[in-house]
Order: sequence, then structure tokens, then C-alpha cells
Amino acid sequence: MSAAEHTTITVRRERWRSLCSGILETAASTFLLLIATRHFHSGPWTKALIAAGSSIGLLASPVVMNRVQGLRLTPSSGASRLLLCGAVALALAVVIPASRSLAFAVACVIAIATPAAVVPLMTQIYQENYPADRRGRLFSQSVMIRISAAMAAGAIAGLWLDPVWPNAPAFLQPLLHGVGLVPSRERLLVLAFAITLACTAWSLRGIPSRPMPPAAGSHPLHAWSHVHQDRVFRQALIAWMLMGFANLAMLPLRVEYLGNPRYGMSKSAGEIALFTLVVPNLARLVMSPIWGRLFDRMNFFALRCALNLGFTLGIAAFFASDTTTGLLVGAVIYGISTAGGDVAWSLWVTKFAPPDRVADYMSVHTFLTGVRGIIAPVVAFQVVRHWSPAAMGWIAAGLILVATAILLPEIRRHRTAEPGSPPIRP
Repeated sequence: MSAAEHTTITVRRERWRSLCSGILETAASTFLLLIATRHFHSGPWTKALIAAGSSIGLLASPVVMNRVQGLRLTPSSGASRLLLCGAVALALAVVIPASRSLAFAVACVIAIATPAAVVPLMTQIYQENYPADRRGRLFSQSVMIRISAAMAAGAIAGLWLDPVWPNAPAFLQPLLHGVGLVPSRERLLVLAFAITLACTAWSLRGIPSRPMPPAAGSHPLHAWSHVHQDRVFRQALIAWMLMGFANLAMLPLRVEYLGNPRYGMSKSAGEIALFTLVVPNLARLVMSPIWGRLFDRMNFFALRCALNLGFTLGIAAFFASDTTTGLLVGAVIYGISTAGGDVAWSLWVTKFAPPDRVADYMSVHTFLTGVRGIIAPVVAFQVVRHWSPAAMGWIAAGLILVATAILLPEIRRHRTAEPGSPPIRP
């Protein structure tokens, strides 16, 4: 097949995967945790384990990479097999007794972790099959599908678990109330998520890709040699760690700031959802194609600095305000910046890595994302016991500005490359 045919097949299959990924995003962020709470009556540590599922998957990504390279699998085949394992684990969770909350949590973690663990393999596929001058635009189309699917799936699943028709006609009772058994309704939702994960595995199987070259070392962390050898990559990772830590620390504090009476807000659940989910996701949906085009055309470091400034303004506006207008402005700016972050986070290593080592570079990035994904919320909730969310917001904004200052010299060193040109080298 020609390169154009590879691109066409990848785009088609990626649309199906994005549709499934949006549905699974609601499972990982909300519904599996809700089922663990309501049906399995899980304790705080068990629920924390489920909440950390995506970060655990990111931490495991170097191990997955090493195994796929060792078996000489193609990225699409390796990712498909792992996702199928996650689907099987979630299918088994459907029949786990309500008294075995830990077993249910382990099954959920496996299912949630597998899509995160294959991110480097997906980036390698984008490198191979998406032309350099259209890579960001094509990827942003997938992001729009994922966001739309997540919003629709969240509404449908929420209605399924908490029906809004309590006094439905008798002939609809079996459908709306699961024959009177609430647990069956929750287990059917878990089964639906398992089927969706299996469909994700199927969609990846048909994507053309080449086996990756053998690993540079026998251990899973062999890709870290690139951090030592590639100065530009190392500088970008340092800046990303500062920015990412600040952003991930403040993300859960948005709910705390709006919902805890201690801070004088005491917003309702609907208002919290509006400011933390609905408004940012609408902004992401609108801005994703614009950021995709900018990624293809702009100097990456200028793009990253612009995004950093957006996150800084979004955090400052949100946490420095107690008015509806200020919260909305902060939510919109955060959503706009997140739209660009979606594209930049997933594709940035294609600007630096040799084409056959993109997945290696990405595995380092995903591992570090997993580290800060676990540590940052813990640190944030410990610090906020002594300082206000507003003070935390200014600290986070300061960290992001330091990250931006680290990248500013690179803007001059690396001007925008022509589409299809070799990656930036140290």
C-alpha cells in the first residue's frame, strides 16, 4: 500500500478508536469509581487504586514498550493485544461478587491502565502514518470525536444508573429498572465498557504499522539513555515536569474549591459540573482543530510557551475569583489551553525523536506523566490543608512561568521547520 492508503486506513480506524476512547474516558474518570462506591462499598484505599489506574498505565508504558520490541510486534498489534487483555479483565469484573471489592478494583485498574500504557505505541503509529504537515490536524479530529463521545456517554450512563423516570409505566419497568435489581444495572454498564474496550482493540488491529527496531537495552528503562544524549529532549522534559505537576496539582482542587464550604463557595453539583466539565469540554471541542493546525505550522517551543501562558491565566482567573464571571473565564481559558495540550502532549516527541525511536522517547514522557499524576494530587491535598486554593493557584502559576522561561531560549535556537523536514536534533 502507498503512504496515502496507510493514512486513509489509519484515519478511518482511529475515528472508531476515538469514539470508543471517549466512552471509556467516562468509565475511568467517573463511573467505575461510582460503581465501586455504590455497589461494592469500597474503602478509600480501594477507590484511590481505581482513581490511579491511568497513572499506573503510564508508569507501565516503558515495560510495555520493551516487551513489544522484544517480541518484534508491530505497534498496532502490540496495542491491540494489550487492550484485549484489559477488556477480558473488565468482563470478569461483571461477575465478581459484591463482597470482593478489591478484586473488582484490580480488574478496573487493569482495564483503565491498558489504554494509557499503549500511548507510546500510538504515537509511533501517528509518526509512521500521518504526514508531518497534517499530523496535528488529523489528530485533532480524533480528539473532537473523543470529547463528543465522552460528553454523550457521560449523560447516557448517568441516566442509566439514576433513571429520571421513577414512575414509568409498568411495561417499561423491566427495561428502566433492570427487573428491579439495581446491581444488574451497574453490572450491565461494566459489561458495556468491557465490550467498548474490546472494540478499541479491534479498531487498532487493522492499522498498518511496521515492527519497531530492537530495544537499545535489555531493561525496560533503556529509553532513558535518550534523556542523557539529547539536550533538547532533556530541557523539554524538565519544563514539562514543572508545568504538568502544577496543572495536575490544581485539577482536583477545582472541585474542592467550588464544593467545600470552607472556602465560601458551596456550589451545587450542577454548578461544579458546569465549571469543571461542561464549559472546559465545550472550549476543547471548539479549539481542538485550531490547535491541531497550529501544531503543524508553529515552532513547537513557541506553541508550548503560549499554552503555558494560557494555563497560567486560566488558573489565576479561576482561583482568584469568587464570581460567576471569573469562574467562567477561568474555565474557558483552561479548556482552550487543554485543547492545545491534548495535541502537544500526544505528538510533541515527533518533533524531536528519530522516526524509528518515537515510541522510545514517548515512553519516557508517559512514565514521567504517570509519576506526577500520582504525586501531584497527593501533594496538593496535603498543602491545601495549610494554604488556601488561591495561594496554591499562584504557586502553580509561578511553576508554569518557570517552565516557560526554560523553553524561551529554545524558540530562537529552533525556528519553525518546513513540513516533512527531519526532527529537531540537539
